Amino acid sequence: MSRGPGRHLAPRAEDELIENPDPEARRLRTLLPYFRPYAWQTAATVTLMVLVTLTQLAAPALAQYAIDHAIAKNDEAVLGWCVAAFVLVGVLGMVANGLQSYASVWVGERVLFDLRRRLFRHVMDLELGYHESVPTGRTVSRLTSDIEALNQLVTDGATTLVINGLQFVGVVVILFLYDPQLALMCFAVFPLLAIVTAAFRVGSARAYRRTREKVAEVLSVLQETLAGMRVVQGFGRQDAARRAFGDANVEYRRANMSTIYLSSLYFPGIELLAAGGTLIVLWSGTERVLDGDLTVGVMVAFIGYLSNFFDPIQQLSQLYNTLQSASAALEKINGVFKTTPRVADRPDAVAMPPARGAISLDDVTFEYRPGRPVIEHLSLEIPAGSTVALVGATGAGKSTLAKLIARFYDPQAGSVRIDGRDVRDVTLDSLRAQMAVVPQEGHLFAGTLRDNLLFGRPGADDATLLAALAAVDEGDLLASLPNGLDSPVSERGTGLSAGQRQLVSFARALVADPRILILDEATSSVDVQTEHRIERAMDTLLAGRTAVLIAHRLSTIRNADMIVVLDHGRIVERGSHDALVGAGGRYAQLHGDWHSLVDA
Repeated sequence: MSRGPGRHLAPRAEDELIENPDPEARRLRTLLPYFRPYAWQTAATVTLMVLVTLTQLAAPALAQYAIDHAIAKNDEAVLGWCVAAFVLVGVLGMVANGLQSYASVWVGERVLFDLRRRLFRHVMDLELGYHESVPTGRTVSRLTSDIEALNQLVTDGATTLVINGLQFVGVVVILFLYDPQLALMCFAVFPLLAIVTAAFRVGSARAYRRTREKVAEVLSVLQETLAGMRVVQGFGRQDAARRAFGDANVEYRRANMSTIYLSSLYFPGIELLAAGGTLIVLWSGTERVLDGDLTVGVMVAFIGYLSNFFDPIQQLSQLYNTLQSASAALEKINGVFKTTPRVADRPDAVAMPPARGAISLDDVTFEYRPGRPVIEHLSLEIPAGSTVALVGATGAGKSTLAKLIARFYDPQAGSVRIDGRDVRDVTLDSLRAQMAVVPQEGHLFAGTLRDNLLFGRPGADDATLLAALAAVDEGDLLASLPNGLDSPVSERGTGLSAGQRQLVSFARALVADPRILILDEATSSVDVQTEHRIERAMDTLLAGRTAVLIAHRLSTIRNADMIVVLDHGRIVERGSHDALVGAGGRYAQLHGDWHSLVDA
C-alpha cells in the first residue's frame, strides 16, 4: 500500500517566487554562507578596503594643514613634512588598493565557483519530471547568465559598497568636525536626493526582474531551435524560427532599455545635485573666508571632501544597478534551490543489496495532473530474470509505467517493489546502479566511443567494452570507425547513424551489467536490418536479467515471457504471444494492425 499521500505535479517554487518575491535584503543574505569558507580572506580584504578609505580621507586634511600651518605661516619645515606625508599616504593607498583588488576578485571568483557547482548539483538531484516540464534554456540561463549577473556584485560590488560606504560616513563626520554650519548647508540637497533615489529603486527593481525573465526566454528559444535544427530545416521553418528568436530578442532589448532609461535620468540628476551642493559651499564659504570667519585651508579641505562626499553617492547609485541585476538573478537562482526534488531519498533509506530483479507493482495509481490518472489501480508481478513486454496504443501508459519502475516518478497511490522492497525505502543511487535504461533515441555525449561505453560503469576495461560491442554489433560498427574505441563522438552522436547510436546505447547498457533492464522503444529508430541484428543479440543482452520491453514493433517482443497489454493506464490482457493472438482480443488486434503495415 502507499505509504502516505502522494503529491501531484504542482507548479514549481521557481514560478511561485516570481509572483511572491523575497525582500531584497533577505535575498542577498543567501549569498553570505558562500563567503564563510573564505572568512579570513574576506576579513583581510575588508581590512585592506578600510586602509584604502583612510588614505583617501587623509589627502584633503593634509592639504588643509599644509595651507593653514605651512604656507600661511611660511614654514618650510612643516611643508616638507606635509609633502612627505602626502607621498607616504599615496604609496600606501596604491599598494593597499592593488592588494584589495586582487583579494576581492579572488574571494568573489571562488564564491561564484561554489555557487555554480552547488546549483548544478541541485539541478542534477531534481527528478525527471522537473527537467521534462522546465525548458532547458531556462535552466541554462540559471547556470550561466544569472550566475554571471552576480559576478560584478561579489567582485567589484563588494569593494564599491565597503570603500564608498566608509568614505561617505567618514566625510560626513569630518565635515561636521570642520564646520557644522557649512556642513548642514551642503546637506540641504539630501531630501531631494532621497526622493529621487527611492523612485529609482522602485522602478529599477521591476525593470531588472523583467530583464532576467526576458534573457531566459531568449536562451530558451535559442536552445530549442538549435536542438531541433533538423526539424526546423526539414519543414523549411527557418523564417519562423528567425521571427521567434527576433521577437524574444526585441522583448529582451526593451527590458534592457527600461533600465537604461531609468539610469539616464537618475545619474545626471545626482550630478546636478552634487553641483548644487558644491555651489552652496563655494558661495557661503567664500563669504566667510573674506569675513575672516573661515580659513582658506578649511575651505579647500571642505571642497575636497565635498567631492569625496558626492562621489560615493554616485558610485553607490551605480552599484544599485548592479545590485538590482544581481538581486533579480539571485531570485531566479533561489527559485531553483527552493524547488525540492519530488523524488528523493528518505531519511531512513538504505542501500539496496544486490537484486535478483523481481518487480511487483501493487495497486499503483499515478497522474501528472490532478484528476487525470495515467496509471490507475494497476497491479503486476514480474518474476526475477523474466522478460515482460508492455504494449498498447500511444498514451496507454507504457513509458510511464517504466518510469515508475525506474523511480523517475513516485506513484500517488500504491507501491513499486523490487525483491519485496519498496523502491522508496532504498537510496536512489543504489537502485539506479542496478538498472539500465535504453530510451527510444540513444543519447550519446561528446567525447570518444570509449567514454560513452564507460558511462554506466567507469571502471570497465577495454576487453569488456569490446565484448559488449561484439554482442550487439557483430563488429560492423568498430570496422567503420578508424580509431576504434578512441574514435571521436560528437554531441548527441551526430556523425553516427540512428542505428549506430542505438547499438552503442545497447552496448553501454550491457557494459553496465544491470540486474534490471528497461528498453523504451529502443528499436523504433533503427532499420529492419539493424533491428534483426539487435534481436539476435537479445539473448545475450537479456540473459539472467529482468527486462521490461516497450515496443510498437511487435516482432521484438514475440519471445517475451509475458506480454502485458495496457489501455488507458489499466491492464486489459496478459500472457504469451501465442496465447494472446489465439484469444482474439486487444493484442490480436494490435498484432493484425502491425502485420498489415509490415505487409504494406
